[in-house]
Amino acid sequence: MVKLGIEINATFIMANFNIDAKKEMTYDAIVIGSGISGGWAAKELCEKGLKTLVLERGPIVEHVVDYPTMNLDPWDMELRGGLTPDQKEKHYKGIRSGWIGTDTEHFWADDAANPYTEEKPFLWLRGHQMGGKSLLWGKQTYRWSDLDFEANAKDGHGVDWPIRYKDIEPWYTYVEKFAGISGEALGLPQLPDSHFLPPMELNCVEKHVKGRIEEQFAGRNMIIGRVAHLTQPHNGRGQCQNRNRCSRGCPYGAYFSSNAVTLPPANATGNLTIRPYSIVQSLIYDEAKGKATGVRIIDSETNEAIEYSAKIIFVNASTLSTTQILMNSKSKRFENGLGNDSGELGHNLMDHTYRVGAIGKVEGFEDKYYKGRRPNGIYIPRYVNIDKKSKSDKFLRGFGYQGGAYRGGNPANIEAFGAEYKDSILKPGGWEMFITGFAECLPYHDNKISLNSDVLDKWGQPTLTIDAEFKANEKALNKQIQEDAVEMLTKAGVKDVLGFDNEHPPGYGVHEMGTARMGRDPKTSVLNEFNQVHAAKNVFVTDGACMTSSSCVNPSLTYMALTARAANYAVSELKKLNI
Repeated sequence: MVKLGIEINATFIMANFNIDAKKEMTYDAIVIGSGISGGWAAKELCEKGLKTLVLERGPIVEHVVDYPTMNLDPWDMELRGGLTPDQKEKHYKGIRSGWIGTDTEHFWADDAANPYTEEKPFLWLRGHQMGGKSLLWGKQTYRWSDLDFEANAKDGHGVDWPIRYKDIEPWYTYVEKFAGISGEALGLPQLPDSHFLPPMELNCVEKHVKGRIEEQFAGRNMIIGRVAHLTQPHNGRGQCQNRNRCSRGCPYGAYFSSNAVTLPPANATGNLTIRPYSIVQSLIYDEAKGKATGVRIIDSETNEAIEYSAKIIFVNASTLSTTQILMNSKSKRFENGLGNDSGELGHNLMDHTYRVGAIGKVEGFEDKYYKGRRPNGIYIPRYVNIDKKSKSDKFLRGFGYQGGAYRGGNPANIEAFGAEYKDSILKPGGWEMFITGFAECLPYHDNKISLNSDVLDKWGQPTLTIDAEFKANEKALNKQIQEDAVEMLTKAGVKDVLGFDNEHPPGYGVHEMGTARMGRDPKTSVLNEFNQVHAAKNVFVTDGACMTSSSCVNPSLTYMALTARAANYAVSELKKLNI
């Protein structure tokens, strides 16, 4: 099976990326970061004919070639996938997430080498390698709607988005057709349908619970998740094999990552150069020209300081790192960071609430099971505060649920041994069903980051201090999430339903957004409607830093669409000599 997967993706293996940036110091475009948004920026700029340099903080990770744990079973790994004491020390903050094991440890950034200060508790998970967190993300892909883009203007929080759904809708379609998104169309105004590949299938218990919920709760839908997983071969990539080992890197290219999807076609143009081990220190701003002219980097292996020049710069280092770079890009014109005329750079940090919901047991399906390990679950779209009928007086904005049904392991009978013991552990346990909510976080000015010159990283650069928290509205949303989750599962016939709220600070959702927001007015925002820095028109930011509000759905699909749109605009303006 592995051999088949490799054959399917033969065109993507050993792409021979050009990493010799020493030959050239001047490019048409520079992209900082190679994650979801950086990969898209590289693809679009290269395909439009621009010689493009991608600056990557970590090492090269080639599709298939550099996925060391993609085929390992638990017994193939030290401590069956658990972290060693040395690894725990290396990831002393990240391990709070519960997601870092031996199978993915090499793709998570070293906390010890990359410190940050928590004014209030905050979990900052980073991926410092080619592909960034596109190798690690959850693949849930949902379009935003005008309910999201109009929210700030209607309830007075933050500033108004400078775009609406109609502005980004064709770009959603554009990236979906290339990336491959599987899902089911519903026609919901609060969750616009994507350009879909066939959906994955709900299992028998999920179908049962779906029927009961939709029967008893008008306006609530339960569907299979919309995900960047291929359910059929697409653009030379193989379909999902239901291994659920996605975060190790997929040999079939069955989920979206920069490594498998966007960087190979960028490389195929001959216009791409990737420079690994490049820590971006700052952007270079030319006051006479009124724009950025290049990027300063530090070679992380040699500590050499190097400058590269370009006509266009896309800053896609991931939300907090992007803003850190802008804040560190100081000049006479921008004493408080490039593009910070508004004073909003570093402010309005958001994340989704997480780890709140309900779980219970399901009876009556003991003779049924499911095939494989589907890397997807159910989704219950937002149903509160979408119209007058669903308006709540307890909180603003809304939430949705993810979750699923499964059969757990059967606890071994400690009195058994031999054949009897083996038989007992091979029998599946009972069915369980859980749902967990993701709620929107409002854009609070005082949720912020700042440069910390008292704590330097190993390359002598200022680190970040993060000062953010969930407030009363988010806590009220979480309370409703748990109450509704218990009620839905109970009325669906689930037994022994237990509500839970594993309280956590921001960062656990790994959906950090904001800190360099888009807006209509340069006095209150950093970026305009095309993701340009207001006061430096050749600098673009299209990762999570640009977000003006957070919605309650996963944001990565929106980053993809914004990036493709901004790249198209940037090249158009460059040709017109406007930047």
